[in-house]
Amino acid sequence: MNCVKILGAGPAGLTAAINLAKAGYEVNVFEKNKNVGQRFKGDLEGLENWSEKEDILDDFRKMNIDINFDCDPFKKIIATNGLKTKEIRTPRPLYYLIKRGSVPGSMDLGFRELAENMDVNIYFNETIPENEADIVATGPISENVVGIVKGITFKTGLEDTGVMLFNDEAAFKGYSYFFTTKGYGCMSTVLLDNFNTINTCFKRTEEFFSNMLDFDVEKREKCGGVGCFTMKKRFKEGNKLFVGEAAGLQDFLWGFGIRYAVTSGYLAARSIITGEDYEKMINAKFGAKLKAGIVNRYFWEKMSKTNYSFILNNGKRIIGNLRWISNYNTLHRIMYPFALKNLKKRYNWLK
Repeated sequence: MNCVKILGAGPAGLTAAINLAKAGYEVNVFEKNKNVGQRFKGDLEGLENWSEKEDILDDFRKMNIDINFDCDPFKKIIATNGLKTKEIRTPRPLYYLIKRGSVPGSMDLGFRELAENMDVNIYFNETIPENEADIVATGPISENVVGIVKGITFKTGLEDTGVMLFNDEAAFKGYSYFFTTKGYGCMSTVLLDNFNTINTCFKRTEEFFSNMLDFDVEKREKCGGVGCFTMKKRFKEGNKLFVGEAAGLQDFLWGFGIRYAVTSGYLAARSIITGEDYEKMINAKFGAKLKAGIVNRYFWEKMSKTNYSFILNNGKRIIGNLRWISNYNTLHRIMYPFALKNLKKRYNWLK
């Protein structure tokens, strides 16, 4: 195969494209929108840096992704449930803040530049039937939506800040967040259920952060989106390889998926280049992690009954063990059948 067709120009699709082009393939990427990152409006997102021993930026570089986009390290997080607040510091970055969308400095535009520098052909406002693609990277699948996000971006004079709010009145079964970096901010609520309350939850989120923090807001813009998860993964159909959210790859605890997306794009490219079995590689990398996410979600929803006080009382211990928590351990193995059975009562898509 000398020419590879990729459907979708998100992080997963462009990671595959970059690696295939580097190996000498002609790569054609078809993107239905007029530019990359059209799902986003300058949202700030976190590149999680707690689930693996290797720093995520080093991991990206090993997958031939240079850091040519704004990417600010944070070693501090403020956690609160509205009644109790705790500041937690870490020796290495806990996460990196990045911008999403077609805005200057965004990760999406950075990936586009990397791909085009490798002579990847990106055809915007164009698509092809899925069965004609070699790699499908079309993002979230509408019937698999399990979380929604509503928020705003803004300019502010507030110093760099990261706050997580765990409170079901502000973010049912999810969380709210307030991030600022270099004079740019994003405040959002993430719901994992009761989607019809999203407007009320965001109003409460905004009221809480306005009372907690002294900050100014300029150039306020709406942002938000959806998160998807499914037990019915699809990694390969015929000769088509599925990557990122199109494959159902997403952490079910907090919805972080960029590391999953980029890694799956890299593995898809490697499969085409070397002939390795993509399904085996992807299951070896993510199969256990996805199960861990089910168990973690079960415990998270149990903690909601006490307004997440366990997190505030044990924040340092939890942060210090996030890698253990994120990967399938003995506790996960014991609890997985029970957690899955219990969550199926609430989430029909788990059945």
